[in-house]
Amino acid sequence: MRKFEIKDAVSGAAFTVRVVTRASRTEIAGVQDDGILKIRLTASPAEGNVNEQLIEFLAERLGVSPQQIEIVAGLNNREKLISVEGINPSELEERLAPDIEE
Repeated sequence: MRKFEIKDAVSGAAFTVRVVTRASRTEIAGVQDDGILKIRLTASPAEGNVNEQLIEFLAERLGVSPQQIEIVAGLNNREKLISVEGINPSELEERLAPDIEE
């Protein structure tokens, strides 16, 4: 398994997620072989609230305000580039560690 990749961004940290919708519960499902964080969401693309649920979930999980999280790329795709303002890559990795460790 490749290591989860977090990049240093202009005002925080950035990482890629792969979203699985219509799951039975919202959760981090680990890191895939390509180093992308997999997140399951209960939202349905048909309802149009996938991105909102993703931002709310990540904000709660990372202990930041939803306004600090931005989907930089992939608004309409399963893979999304996420930027978290005001947090550095090592802090981000530390906060996600329980969910991404093997």
